[in-house]
Amino acid sequence: MAPINDLKIAVICSSNMNRSMEAHAFLAKKGFDVKSYGTGDKVKIPGSAADRPNIYEFGTSYDEIYQDLLIKDKVLYTQNGLLHTLERNRRIKSHPEKFQECKEKFDILITCEERVYDQVLEYMESQTPVDNSIVHVVNIDIQDNLDEATIGAFLISDMCLMMAKTDDLDNDIEEVLHNFEEKCDRPILHSIVFN
Repeated sequence: MAPINDLKIAVICSSNMNRSMEAHAFLAKKGFDVKSYGTGDKVKIPGSAADRPNIYEFGTSYDEIYQDLLIKDKVLYTQNGLLHTLERNRRIKSHPEKFQECKEKFDILITCEERVYDQVLEYMESQTPVDNSIVHVVNIDIQDNLDEATIGAFLISDMCLMMAKTDDLDNDIEEVLHNFEEKCDRPILHSIVFN
């Protein structure tokens, strides 16, 4: 499918497992040029107890994580939706990727929680700009559960469609985000950094 326009978009959560991947799937189906990432130190997903998450290195394949959870407790991870989530993820790409290790340039960075937004801004501001092209960093808070990830993906998709319709995103983004914020009734954060 040809891209909906020439915007390069990245969706970023903490572990590149749930929220960013659900939005990645939605945006790709709509024809956007999209990638997804995490900003955490490790990939952390729910374990058998709240204080015992499963922890993996970025770069561990979704298939390896899937096989590990199958061995640990197939029933639990089927019931809580993690195996289904991993099946979706491995249809999109091979493994979770860490944003801070990415060398690609994007027009829009969409984060799924304020802590991730702060980490993205900190990282981008620590880099020496190469061509000084504008990057819009936009945050929409999405709770890290399967239902909210789906709702969040719809919202992110709507927001990206609104951005894609503008002739001059750099000049129109404040108005686009204001209109989107009113429509979705969720606070939106926006900053500009440079590639």
